[in-house]
Amino acid sequence: MTTARHSRYPAGQTLLIDADDTLWENNIYFERAISSFISYLNHRVFTAEQVREHLNRCEHTTIAKRGYGLTSFRQSLIDCFEQLTGQPVPSDKHKRIVSFAQSIADQQIELMPNVEPTLTELATRHRLILVTKGDHDEQTDKLRRSGLSAHFSAVEVLPEKHHAAYRSLARHHACEADTTWMIGNSPKSDINPAFAAGLNAIFIPHDFTWALERENINHPPASRKLLELAAFAELTRHF
Repeated sequence: MTTARHSRYPAGQTLLIDADDTLWENNIYFERAISSFISYLNHRVFTAEQVREHLNRCEHTTIAKRGYGLTSFRQSLIDCFEQLTGQPVPSDKHKRIVSFAQSIADQQIELMPNVEPTLTELATRHRLILVTKGDHDEQTDKLRRSGLSAHFSAVEVLPEKHHAAYRSLARHHACEADTTWMIGNSPKSDINPAFAAGLNAIFIPHDFTWALERENINHPPASRKLLELAAFAELTRHF
């Protein structure tokens, strides 16, 4: 992986910062809900791995129709159950399946280590913009509950993170490509499309990044930089 030099960048950078699994935990709650769903289904033919693969396919389909968020996730669980059992979900089982998704909504926001003090320091030198994707109400509610809103000069909740969305965002916020960085844990949504839009990127891996967000990281285009950091707090060493 090609990385930028370990130097400190001058004040005035624009830092576009992902939310889920970058600022706070998110996918671990989905993983727990999925594990509970697979155990509840207890399929007599398909293994747990095969059920998970089928659920991934259901999620692909549902997201294409409904977008991201808990409503889509609930529908994916229901579709997966019906397709693998060959019958509609009875009302009692429907309530149980919905409860798996509700367990995610009921979670308290759990910030990643040192996120709040790191944002506090970064905001004294740079422009911070939250850039996330998903259901607008869900994402803005999580931001409100996180207590981090005051650190950001703007908040963007995108239906999808692709290169066109990043280019539009950069134009809207008058971002200079040389001094703009997308920061996140997802190669698919944070790093590669930012490169395709001509921006710099900072990859902060998460052990439990969503399966649908994993892909190889592309080499940064000419004159663009890539940093890979072990933790969010390391940002203050470079910015």
